[in-house]
Amino acid sequence: MNGKLEQIEMKIAFLEQANAELSDVIYRQQQELDALRMQLTDMSARFATAQAQATTYTAEEEKPPHY
Repeated sequence: MNGKLEQIEMKIAFLEQANAELSDVIYRQQQELDALRMQLTDMSARFATAQAQATTYTAEEEKPPHY
């Protein structure tokens, strides 16, 4: 009976450690996701600004490549 109790205690200790490690991994991934979201927002804003400032040419306005 005592050996069985020790096995259960060891399994619980292992599961607690695994749970803590997984929690740390999830926390780091969330931090990385937040950073990537900020980068994406910044890049989207830059792209929108660049698109708004871009000059568009019609086919008649654009010079042929041999000029």
